[in-house]
This record gives sequence, C-alpha cells and structure tokens, in this order.
Amino acid sequence: MTSVVCGLLAAAAASAGAEVVRRSLRARPPGGAPRWTRTNHRGEPISLTAGPAAATGLLLGAISGGASGRIRLAAGLATTAAGAFGLLDDLAEDTTTQTKGLRGHLGALAHGTLTTGGLKVLGISGASLMSAVLLTWRTAGDQERGAGQALDALTSGALIAGTANLVNLFDLRPGRARKAVLLAAVPLTVTAGGGLAAGVIGAAAAGLPEDLAERDMLGDAGANALGALLGVAAVVGCSRRLRLALLGGVLALTVASEKVSFSAVIDRTRGLRELDRWGRRPVDGTSPRPGAETGGATP
Repeated sequence: MTSVVCGLLAAAAASAGAEVVRRSLRARPPGGAPRWTRTNHRGEPISLTAGPAAATGLLLGAISGGASGRIRLAAGLATTAAGAFGLLDDLAEDTTTQTKGLRGHLGALAHGTLTTGGLKVLGISGASLMSAVLLTWRTAGDQERGAGQALDALTSGALIAGTANLVNLFDLRPGRARKAVLLAAVPLTVTAGGGLAAGVIGAAAAGLPEDLAERDMLGDAGANALGALLGVAAVVGCSRRLRLALLGGVLALTVASEKVSFSAVIDRTRGLRELDRWGRRPVDGTSPRPGAETGGATP
C-alpha cells in the first residue's frame, strides 16, 4: 500500500469514526445530557461529546495510518491515554478549586494533592514515554544504544506529552485548536509519519463546523488526544535534531502561556487574528464572516 493511499485511508477512517461516535453520543449521552453539557460565553449550552468522538477517530486514524505494528501500538497508546485522562478531567474535575494550568496542577502534586488535572499530567506523561520507547527502540545489532537511546526516548516522550498539553492550551476559542492542529499536521504528511498526520487531519476537520458553530467543544479529551497523535507523527517523521527543535518550541510556548495570554497575542497580530476568527460566529449572532469578533467556550 502506497503512502498516499495509507494517508487517505487514515484520514477517512478518522473522519468517519469521529462523526459516527459524535452523533451516537449526542443522541444517547452516557449518564444523561447534563453531564456532558457546559455553558459557553454566550450563556448557551455546548456539548463535550466531540472530545471522545475525536479521540476515537484519532485511534482509528492511528491504526490505519501507522506504517508498522510498533508504530500503530505506540500511536494508539499515546492517543488512548490522552483521550481517557482528558475525559476524566472533563467530567470529574473539581470546579470548586482554583487549580488551573500545568503549574497549578504540578504545584498541587508537590503539596500532596492529586487533582484530576494532576492525574492527567501523570497519565499522559507516562503513556507518552512508553510510546516514545516503542518508537525509538533499537535492535541489539544497532550501534546506537544505551544512554543515547534513553535520551532519545525521554525527549521524544516529552515532545508527545508537551504537544498534547499545548494543543489543549489553544482550545479557548471555537475552532482554534483544530485550526492549529491542521496547520501543524499538513507538513508532516510528506514525512514518514504522514499516515498518522493524515489521521490527525481527518479527525480535526470532521468536527470543525460544529466547533465553529459553538455546538460542540473538544474539551481536554479531544484536544489532548489531537496533540498526542500529532506529537507521535512528529517523532516518527522528523530527525532527532528537528524533534529537539520542536520540543524547544513546545516548551517555550508552554512556559509563555503561564505569563502571556495566547488570545491577546492572536487578537493583536494581523493574519493570526483573521485566521482565528474565520468561520466563527460573531457576537451579535448574525451569519459568520471573516474577521468578525467573537468569543469561545472555555473548557
């Protein structure tokens, strides 16, 4: 099977799977609709069901787009863990506390308090590391082993986990996280991780209209899963030097997010502002138009 056919199959499987699961969950949400409903900035109900739907589509994309059994296993592990721990945080988060952000959850852990966000950090980090070990493992006959291989696994695991977290940081306005993921995944389609990147594109694009219309939101489950598979595609498709550069960028943006509002930066940057607002509902509720101001649901 050619890489192009593999990519098309992965994109189709991810898109179809995400849409089927989204429709099914919307029709019969486990535990009842209120459990899956949040209120957006307009005071309107918005559904979290797009998150597990996207995660399921991504898993199908990972299975269809992986070039080998080892890659499929690694991609499936990272994606499933990110979606599952993200969903736990979505549905079981203690909203009475003010623990927010990576620093907040790690700070709570340091003081002996395990929040659902802290559990998500530990779970996704552990699964990302295991995924990276599978991806970077060398046979006994290879020359590069030992400390070099361990460092490669650690940095690759950090890239997967960091990308999962970073995509979630972008999920503060309708469609923003999906657009960011689509832009990042397209260049990876011409690499060895192209099949996985195609799966990311299929799952991200499938729910974009509903996301922009503010009927659905990714939540942590969808955003973390999108970022995890994107990270795996980068590990598979990029050289060590490029992976280290990408990790540096991910870490820099993550640290910056603790001090700087991404929304504020995007709103004052021409080009980014127009792209971010494209397709979104304007504040007054009239038909969407490029450049119209709006807000988004906050996970």
